[in-house]
Amino acid sequence: MQGSRKLHDGNRVTRRGNGALRCSGCRLHGSLCVCELVPKLETRTRLVLYIHRFEERKPTNTGLLAASCLAGSDVRFRGRPEDDEPFSCPEGSRALVLFPYEDATPLDQVVLDDRPVTLVVPDGNWRQASKMYKRVTGLRGLPCVSLPAGPRSSYRLRSEAHDSGLSTLEAIARAFGILESVAVQRAMEAVFLAMVERTLWARGGVPRSAVTSGIPDGVRRHDPRSVPRSNRGPS
Repeated sequence: MQGSRKLHDGNRVTRRGNGALRCSGCRLHGSLCVCELVPKLETRTRLVLYIHRFEERKPTNTGLLAASCLAGSDVRFRGRPEDDEPFSCPEGSRALVLFPYEDATPLDQVVLDDRPVTLVVPDGNWRQASKMYKRVTGLRGLPCVSLPAGPRSSYRLRSEAHDSGLSTLEAIARAFGILESVAVQRAMEAVFLAMVERTLWARGGVPRSAVTSGIPDGVRRHDPRSVPRSNRGPS
């Protein structure tokens, strides 16, 4: 980020330069932390998340939040020489790569067997994620799966280049809904909704009443300057 801005104005915190004030777990500002809402889901399916290094510290990244919901998740980073960790499928497991490549099979059409699934998910922008299949040692040649058609994304914090695009957490949640249960999917989506709504409220994008998970007592909107003065309502 360029330049610097004053961080504190009473209980108000601006979005720029406030990295030290963010929760190290969910990346939201500490006063809006959703970590207490994160479930610890025990699943037979195991998540291996390859996240591009440029995504690592973005507060709008959802892949890390997805991994924190799933016990036994394996998070690996890409983009630096020291991050070149090859993939090896655990013995007795079946590996599937979740990304909508042209030859990917819809996940609900995959014939599963008694082996647990290791779901490998690349996390980055469309270009970064699409390259990981060829660049991560051990992934090329593994079967790729995509998600069946479903509802549009509820993610409102970034623009989406593809009409059918989903945030990483939404994609993982829907995949686990197929591989595990609808209950697992809904538990992950509830945390996602809290993260999105609290972030939008902090930016002045929605009123407090629209945040279904609630806003902690005493917290004021962090960056009301993101909304024109004439459009500001009560925080």
